[in-house]
Amino acid sequence: MGPEKRVNPLPPLPREDLEDVFRQVGDAWEKLRGRNVFISGASGFFGSWLLDTLLFSADRRQLGTKAWALTRDADRFRLRLPHLAGHPAVELVGGGVEQFVFPKEKMAYVIHSLVPDPGMPLPEMEKWFEMGTRRLLELAARDRSEGFLLCSTGAVYQPQNRPLSEEDPLIPLDSPLTYGRIRRQVEDQCLAVCGKEGIPLKIARGFAFAGPRLPENAGFALADFLRDAKEGRSIRVKGTGEPTRSYLYAADMAVWLWKIFLNPLGNGIFNVGSPEGVRIIEVAEMITTLTHTEFQILGQPESGASQNTHYVPITKKAFSQLEVTLSRSLLELLHASIHSSQKVI
Repeated sequence: MGPEKRVNPLPPLPREDLEDVFRQVGDAWEKLRGRNVFISGASGFFGSWLLDTLLFSADRRQLGTKAWALTRDADRFRLRLPHLAGHPAVELVGGGVEQFVFPKEKMAYVIHSLVPDPGMPLPEMEKWFEMGTRRLLELAARDRSEGFLLCSTGAVYQPQNRPLSEEDPLIPLDSPLTYGRIRRQVEDQCLAVCGKEGIPLKIARGFAFAGPRLPENAGFALADFLRDAKEGRSIRVKGTGEPTRSYLYAADMAVWLWKIFLNPLGNGIFNVGSPEGVRIIEVAEMITTLTHTEFQILGQPESGASQNTHYVPITKKAFSQLEVTLSRSLLELLHASIHSSQKVI
């Protein structure tokens, strides 16, 4: 085995983003007063935003909330997110999600925000998601948890070549094995167990995002475009660049997720994403204009959700029931990322 890759610590989230999430979620934070929250995937994009905003808001309101953060490698988590690992309200739970040791304490809320390792083969991913989901549901059932949040994905929908609503058809269970079918199976698994055990379930189907901690080299075109531009390289557009996407800022994402989870309404499924669609080639053009770089279209085949020509959510349900907003346009996001000293995307 070669030497281990150096782990660079990530900075805390921007103060203005933490303040914004705290303010917009508002009195709903009180549901977590004195409660224990279990967060899986705590070092990932969704998980770390949820953990960071939870700790900030709990400190501001003096809620006395404690968070159990599940991570594959606790030592790596401490190196990557030291400000979270060292917080007095955080307990790190190491080991795989398939067999982690249950905390002795009762978990009032469980958050399922697992993400697979890049490049994990689909059959292995299917088994990993099934076993990990089962373990998290067993924890929630043991503690008769007051809420279970599943961070799912818009990849569960069948492509429609138009914006997608929560009522649109999902990928069939008898279709070829894909990432979207696996995530649809996870939703069905949660619906079945939570329904049987009487655990309130919320499902948040995430689309595309922008903001701090969005991983590079993980198939997220926006993050890769900005990385290439900042390093002085030509932006490389895979495929034709014609598919349409939309990008929700990460602080908005955190607000939406917390409002979905803590909303007093019954069980529900919500799309999470910006309804403002833009073609990928237009994103590349915007970045090249701002950075005075060039882009090239590679025309290579695309995979996963990127095969959908129109991967944009309809978010009428979230806007009407949760009173959420869009804090930044895509152009504002790009401008902030390029011209700010702090990495915004």
